[in-house]
Amino acid sequence: MKKIFLTLAFGFFASTYSNAQDNSIEQNPQNQRKIQMAILFDASGSMNGLLSQAKSRIWNIVNELTTMQYEGSTPIIEIALYSYGNDSHPSSNNFIKQLVPLSADLDLISEQLFAITTNGGSEYCAAVISSSLEELNWSTSPEDLKMIYIAGNEPFNQGPIDYKVICPKALEREIYVNTIHCGDYQTGVRHFWYEGAQLGGGDYFHIDANKSIQVVKTPYDDTINSLNDSINKTYYGYGIKGESRKELQIEQDKKAENLSPSSKTERTIVKSKSNYENSSWDLIDASEKGKVDFTKVKDEELPKEFRGLTVEQKEKLVKEKSIERKKLQNQVTIMATEREKFIQSEMKKNTQIVQDDFGTSVNKSIETKALKIGYTKEKK
Repeated sequence: MKKIFLTLAFGFFASTYSNAQDNSIEQNPQNQRKIQMAILFDASGSMNGLLSQAKSRIWNIVNELTTMQYEGSTPIIEIALYSYGNDSHPSSNNFIKQLVPLSADLDLISEQLFAITTNGGSEYCAAVISSSLEELNWSTSPEDLKMIYIAGNEPFNQGPIDYKVICPKALEREIYVNTIHCGDYQTGVRHFWYEGAQLGGGDYFHIDANKSIQVVKTPYDDTINSLNDSINKTYYGYGIKGESRKELQIEQDKKAENLSPSSKTERTIVKSKSNYENSSWDLIDASEKGKVDFTKVKDEELPKEFRGLTVEQKEKLVKEKSIERKKLQNQVTIMATEREKFIQSEMKKNTQIVQDDFGTSVNKSIETKALKIGYTKEKK
């Protein structure tokens, strides 16, 4: 089966690779739009199911975000993470902890998401929304999409800050507050989760946080996941962070795989996108962005494959590895398109497949709000 689909990938490759190369040209960051998203997780003792859903769906969410386009360009994606309602967090800070500020570092986001533990606690929804508004570097451009997602199961009106004040403040800055109540619809309404979303200009959702994620297994998953290993071999850590960040990349692969083959497949698909950018530690990405000068960088700061080479030889090797990576990414893109067609076909045939969870809630609201402010959706 793997050979069949690899043949399919290579068959399409000749006609599509030139386009993939054109699309890899770096966008001017000043002109590139942003999608900023802060996710606020209730990390009290009853929320293990919610966190399990989020871990399973994070790469699917990122892939959905990459389908949004603004005037033909893929926006920069920045995600922030908070946990609240955890008794191990300082009471002086309303039991709130910022885990990641708004960041495009997807491996770091994955690491911190998987590190969240539950304990306690006292869940102050308005307080954590307030913290995210005050602490994060939110864009001021009306063309950038800015979303807060808060998920939990306790009444929305608890704590020292009034949600009736803080949610409208977010909306004034065009930061939309979306609420995800982990329980039934009417309880969420009675406990003010619906009103919080209304005041914040966002959407209200309710989910069964203890429900297992339903996935569609496809004949493309194994092939895509085998390409992941090849893509990893084109990453070369350099500098102080190089070795540890390379290890982190592999670690996040394993965590996704331990959840399900589908989760690892979604992560591999993310690696085929321009948003998976690692110029802070990867020699290939850094060279493409002009961050590496081989006449100045010391040999001991480079991976062993690049040591002892002349400047010309180093530049040549970088170019070769960059081309190799793009070829592999293009193969994943081709397979991902066929995989999505297969999933949609299976869901039409089997009405019992229902994806009603944390991930689908986030994806639905992102698409709805993005389209309203001028984004378009590209087919996966």
